[in-house]
Amino acid sequence: MLNLKGFAIREFMKWRSSQVRDFSIHSCTQQHQILLDLVQSASKTVFGKEHNFSEIKNYQDFKSAVPILEYDELKKYFERTLHGEQNVIWSENIYWFAKSSGTTSDSSKFIPVSKSTLDSGHYKGAFDVMSQFCLNKPNTNVFNGKTLVVSGSQKRHPENQRVRVGDVSSILVYNQPSLADFLRTPAKSISLIEDFEDKLEIVSKKSIAENVTGIAGVPTWNIVLLQKILAETGKNHIGEIWPEMELYIHGGVNFEPHRAMFEKLVPLEQMEYLQVYNASEGFFAFQDRLGADDMLLATNHGVFYEFIHIDQVNDAQPEIFSIDEVQTGQQYALVISTNSGLWRYKIGDTILVTSTQPFRIKVTGRTKFFINAFGEELMVDNTDQAILKASEATKSIVRNYTAGPKYFDESGKGAHEWMIEFAQAPLDLKEFVLILDEQLRKLNSDYDAKRSKDLALTLPIVHSAPQGLFYKWLKSKNKIGAQNKVPTLSNHRVILEELLEII
Repeated sequence: MLNLKGFAIREFMKWRSSQVRDFSIHSCTQQHQILLDLVQSASKTVFGKEHNFSEIKNYQDFKSAVPILEYDELKKYFERTLHGEQNVIWSENIYWFAKSSGTTSDSSKFIPVSKSTLDSGHYKGAFDVMSQFCLNKPNTNVFNGKTLVVSGSQKRHPENQRVRVGDVSSILVYNQPSLADFLRTPAKSISLIEDFEDKLEIVSKKSIAENVTGIAGVPTWNIVLLQKILAETGKNHIGEIWPEMELYIHGGVNFEPHRAMFEKLVPLEQMEYLQVYNASEGFFAFQDRLGADDMLLATNHGVFYEFIHIDQVNDAQPEIFSIDEVQTGQQYALVISTNSGLWRYKIGDTILVTSTQPFRIKVTGRTKFFINAFGEELMVDNTDQAILKASEATKSIVRNYTAGPKYFDESGKGAHEWMIEFAQAPLDLKEFVLILDEQLRKLNSDYDAKRSKDLALTLPIVHSAPQGLFYKWLKSKNKIGAQNKVPTLSNHRVILEELLEII
C-alpha cells in the first residue's frame, strides 16, 4: 500500500503532467521563442557582441550571424570562464563545468553548466520524466521508497577555486533540490566520494537497508553495482532484497544489449524501463510512453535544436534544418544552442526522427563512433541491433563490446575485429559470429556489399574477452566513473590493440 508521502508526491506528479502535454503540442512555436530568449539574454556577453546578437530578430538572422561550431572553436570562451571571467558566453555567472565523458580519449572536455541549465533543463526534465510515468502508471508505488542513483564526483578547479568540475551527475547531486533527499539514495556525502570503486563498495553495503523502488544511471555501472549487492547479501536476484522495485531510468548508452542482463538481475513483473537523453550539455529528451523505443524531445527546456542530415555531417557547409523542417524517418546530427552558452554546438550525437507531431527521436550513435575503413559506414545503431539479435538467437548475454577495422592483409581483404565480454557466453561462438554477420548485412547495405562473396570484407573476427577486461581498460585510463564507457565502434585499431595487450 502506498504511504501518505508517496501518495502525495504521486498525485502531484500526475497533476504536473499537463506541462509535458503542453510542450509536446507546441514544440515548434516554443523552439523559436527559446532562440529569441537565448539570444536576447546573451546579447551583452563577449560572444554575443562578437556575433551581433543585438541585431538578431529571427532564425535566419541567427544562422547568418553564428557558424556551426565544435568544441575546439568554443574552447577559448570556455577557458576564459574557467579562469574566472564572467559574461563571456552567457549572462549568468558560471561556476560549474561538466567534465564530458562522451568519449574515453585522454583529453577531457569541460562543458559550462549554468543555474538556468540545471533548473530549466536537468531538474525540470527529471520532473517531466516522473510526471509522465505517473500518468502512464497511475497506481505506481515508486514513491514508497527511494531511487538508487550512483553519481560521479567533482572537485575544485586547480587554477580557480570558485569553479568546480566533474561528472554532470555529481553536479546534479550537489545542487539537487531538498525534495530529492527524500526520494534518492545514497546520501549526498556518499554520492560525492571521489574514488568511484570505494563509492561502489559503500553504496552496495548502505543501500541494502533501504527500500529501493527505482534505479537510475548508466547500465554498465548499475549492473556492476547490482552484482556487488547480490554478492554482499548472498541473494539470487534483486527482487529478494527490494521486492517493491518497479522502475529503471537509463541513459548514456543503448539499453537493449543490456536488457537481458538486467532482467536476469531484477526478474520482477512490475519492472518498467524508461530511457532519458540527459547529457553533460543539457537535458534533451525522455521516453514518454511505456514500452516505446523512442523519446519525446524536450523543446521547452532552455535548448534550441538544429539538425544536419546524416549524409552531410562531415561537409564543410552542410544544410542546416530547424525543428519544423526535418522529416520523419531521417537521421540527423544534432546541433544545440543552450542557456549555458553553447552556441550552434555540434554535440556529436546522431538521432533518428520517429515523429514530428509530437516530436520524438531515437539516438542512433555518435558522429565519431563508426567504422568506415572500407566504405561500409557501419554505425552504432546497426551493431547494437545485430548484437541483440545474435544474443537472443544463441541465448547469450553481452556485457560490453567494441569493434574496429582489421586492415587489408596479404589476401587483399579486410575484416571487422570484435572484442566482446559476455555475461553469459554462447555455447557456440561460431554460431554467434555467423548470426552477427547476417544481421549486419540485413541492417546495412554498404556492409552487405563489401561482404558479398568476401569481396572486401571477410567474416568478422570475434574475441571472447575475459571477465573484467573492459573494466581493467577503463581503470588503466583513469576512467572509472558513473558516466564513462568504452566506445563501441572505432575507425581505428587503438582501443582493440590496447585491449589485446591487457589480455
